[in-house]
Amino acid sequence: MKVAYLGPKGSFTHSATQEYFSNAELVSYGSIPACIKAVAQGEIPIGVVPIENTIEGTVNLTLDYLYHKADLAILGELVMPISQQLLMKKDRSVELAKLTKVYSHPQALAQSQEFIAEYLPEARVIATDSTSLAAEMVANSHDDSVAAIGPVACGQEYDLEIVKADIQDISHNKTRFWIISNQANLRNDSESIEKASLCFIMPNNLPGALQKALTAFSWRELNLNKIESRPLKTTLGEYFFLIDIVLEANQLPLLANAMEEIQYLGGQVKQFGCYHVHRIKGL
Repeated sequence: MKVAYLGPKGSFTHSATQEYFSNAELVSYGSIPACIKAVAQGEIPIGVVPIENTIEGTVNLTLDYLYHKADLAILGELVMPISQQLLMKKDRSVELAKLTKVYSHPQALAQSQEFIAEYLPEARVIATDSTSLAAEMVANSHDDSVAAIGPVACGQEYDLEIVKADIQDISHNKTRFWIISNQANLRNDSESIEKASLCFIMPNNLPGALQKALTAFSWRELNLNKIESRPLKTTLGEYFFLIDIVLEANQLPLLANAMEEIQYLGGQVKQFGCYHVHRIKGL
């Protein structure tokens, strides 16, 4: 079986995908949209993309693309501890204080803001499409005054030295990844259902629209553990709402009824799926 992931090798998504799909053929894609598109078009049956980080919150690119551009099901969720390392070439002639550039994915840079401000205040911070690409750029650079921020796997993949370890701003940093597919029947029915994720929009002219939608869940005692809004990309001030629900299998009929109630109120619902959460140990 083939599984698409946000690459290249050494990225956090690669590590999470490799850990869970240990016997699959992993196929790297250079961006989140490219990975999702490959699954949506049936090139690859399953994909893994990041959806949320402890420090930086939702990966908006993933959420927006899944809502606006694809019709895919969430088969499961992977949760993995995230630690960031400062990586440099082993044969460098430049010390940490003389760094001029630091490369990494925007999420990794944001997760390490305090370290960068304290130890690398003069270095230029440059965003890349992935932590792996940042490490590859440093490994191939002729400039010894550059560094990358990324996981241990990046250092191993590109033969870089960990100059400073665990530089993320908080120690309990984690990232959630969604396992997505255009074939909902690929979900393992033997796994317990722990969560559900869906998006909805409500009519603009309905007073108390959001409160009415949330009431559909609350009076059924469905436990919402996340709600957030994203621009609908139509008119300024129009949004869709993502909710995550802590769910038990016997609550599936209640969830279906809640979605029907929202639709009865004039809302539109896009259900991503009900799924199990897999917790991966730190790598």
